[in-house]
Amino acid sequence: MFSQLLSLISRPGFSSAVKEFKTEKGAKGFSSWDHLVSMLYCQLAQAKSLREINYGLESCLGRLNHLGMREAPRRSTLSYANGHRDWRVFQSAFFDLLGVCQSIAPAQAKFKFKNKLLSMDATVIDLCAEVFDWAQYRTTKGAVKLHLLLDHDGYLPVFAHIAEGKRHEINVAREIAFPAGSVIAFDRGYNDYGFFESLNAGGVFFVTRLKSNAAHETVETLPLPRNRPNIRSVELIRLKGTAMTLKKVEVWNEENQTLLTLISNKIAWGATTIAAIYKERWQIEIFFKQLKQNLKVKTFVGTSANAVHIQIWTALIAMLIIKCLKFKSKYDWSLSNLVALLRLNLFTYRNLWAWLDSPLNTPPLEAEMFQPLLGRL
Repeated sequence: MFSQLLSLISRPGFSSAVKEFKTEKGAKGFSSWDHLVSMLYCQLAQAKSLREINYGLESCLGRLNHLGMREAPRRSTLSYANGHRDWRVFQSAFFDLLGVCQSIAPAQAKFKFKNKLLSMDATVIDLCAEVFDWAQYRTTKGAVKLHLLLDHDGYLPVFAHIAEGKRHEINVAREIAFPAGSVIAFDRGYNDYGFFESLNAGGVFFVTRLKSNAAHETVETLPLPRNRPNIRSVELIRLKGTAMTLKKVEVWNEENQTLLTLISNKIAWGATTIAAIYKERWQIEIFFKQLKQNLKVKTFVGTSANAVHIQIWTALIAMLIIKCLKFKSKYDWSLSNLVALLRLNLFTYRNLWAWLDSPLNTPPLEAEMFQPLLGRL
């Protein structure tokens, strides 16, 4: 089944990336493909160390030829590759697989508009400051930040950037080229008036929270929507120092007993639509939670910056593989159950797609399998 999972990754595309980044130079028998398979095994089998990766693959030595490998890597070989092989070849494999996932992903059905809905956020991955001395964050803590853009068609990560923990979210957001007509939902960490104006000038719509101390003037007070008691006020405003007119919506959040002040540059949207878009932003928080709970992005098998990049990118590749399986399956999988059962069945001989639809039914044994046994009785 592990071999069938790997078939989702384009070998020609991966080979092109290997040539582009010259990752076979000095490989000495441990190819870039072997490296990718080993690190995906780390993710899908939840291996906690280089020793577990080595032992896990070595114990299945007779089946490694199905994965395109001749032998299991030694710990020293894998450690050296994690520290020195260009992590961008794994990033390239991620984007190749993303195209496959997007082609089968279901379209978001919660909103009537046809615009692409995206959420943007970052999550901190804590590291030990003494061991990961390059990842400066605070005086006694190290960390990296995973900056992510989530497409709500299938909830797929369409952009990822790994940076040191100190780098602010807005500095990464300014470098992203958002497609015109798309809708971006983000939290207050991205509050920057220049960023708002650049999005507006590029034909990008956004929904975010307004800071409580933001200076603005009311242009017009709009009527409240009917039968929506949680909408407390709707106004057209202008932020101080900008020429943009924004719609401001105050929403009472029953769950947290808080009043949220939302703004959007799409004036035509109703207050309930703006509130629903911001609520949908929570899906990126769910994605981060699933990534950290089900894959290996909290503990690392290497300590260099390159090794950390490789492990996070292979975690994102593994997440795309799992998403593809969920899209194609008729069975109502939860992501955690799918990851757990895949871990137990990586080296079993099953038809992956039949197993996905009916994972708990054991296939009948062939009568021929009993013939050697019957001959001895």
